[in-house]
Amino acid sequence: MRTLPVPEGLDGERLDVALTRMLGLSRSRAAELVAEGAVLLDGRPAAKSDRVLTGAMLTLDLREPAVGDPVVAEPVPGMRILYDDDDVVVVDKPVGVAAHPSPGWTGPTVVGGLAAAGYRVSTSGAAERQGIVHRLDVGTSGVMAVAKSEEAYTSLKRQFKDRTVDKVYHAVVQGHCDPLSGTVDAPVGRHPQHDYKWAVVSDGKPSVTHYDTLEAFPRASLLEIHLETGRTHQIRVHMSALRHPCAGDLTYGADPDLARRLGLTRQWLHARSLSFDHPRTGERVTIESDYPEDLSVALDRLRDGV
Repeated sequence: MRTLPVPEGLDGERLDVALTRMLGLSRSRAAELVAEGAVLLDGRPAAKSDRVLTGAMLTLDLREPAVGDPVVAEPVPGMRILYDDDDVVVVDKPVGVAAHPSPGWTGPTVVGGLAAAGYRVSTSGAAERQGIVHRLDVGTSGVMAVAKSEEAYTSLKRQFKDRTVDKVYHAVVQGHCDPLSGTVDAPVGRHPQHDYKWAVVSDGKPSVTHYDTLEAFPRASLLEIHLETGRTHQIRVHMSALRHPCAGDLTYGADPDLARRLGLTRQWLHARSLSFDHPRTGERVTIESDYPEDLSVALDRLRDGV
């Protein structure tokens, strides 16, 4: 059971749209949850078309899979294979897809999609996330690597721990960063008031984000971001702390009017590329992912002067 308040930026939205933006679900999955009676609005059953108000409480009753349950093989529409050999498979993860099963998540997963496609991955790690060496948020698309061999799992986990993996993201943020290139070095931890959010807090974990401005528009900027650390929601939290939240990221203070103008139902954030030393050959491997359609459309609208 999970209870969340409706943020100000979603005031007046349909319930299914609000769930999509708050949780990174697909619109169809959000509608299914409402139809199943798994969502209560201020303690009462609701319809997907009901409008939500700021501060209203959403209660979600989601199935919590037991740790160790076998992964459910389920095809993931739109998930493409970018690289594949005996040791590593790299996917282009769509938005609305989790890296692996977890309590409260009943939607599609990368590991389930790989299993459905016949891929066998490393048996290292907990049963529900075998082969997973790093994760992307449900609401973030792009490059994600999964270990197939035990050697690859050990090597990649070590590379991520030693910070020798180069993780590059592209983000559209509101406004213009000053300076145009810089570093955010601020600890990230649980938000003191809202358990579904993260924040810059004094007792958080060390978190370092480097950014460079690639393009500037009247109301927003396209950034290239390199992560030294990989905290949950790190880019979203750091950009919000700079008062330049990712466009469409209503959870972290984005302008809902701009999100509507750009057609965004999630944050404009994409894992653009991933570089690592191949576990077997030692050669440097770089895998890139193109922007998905929703982000491309939003970027084109900015270039057109929206």
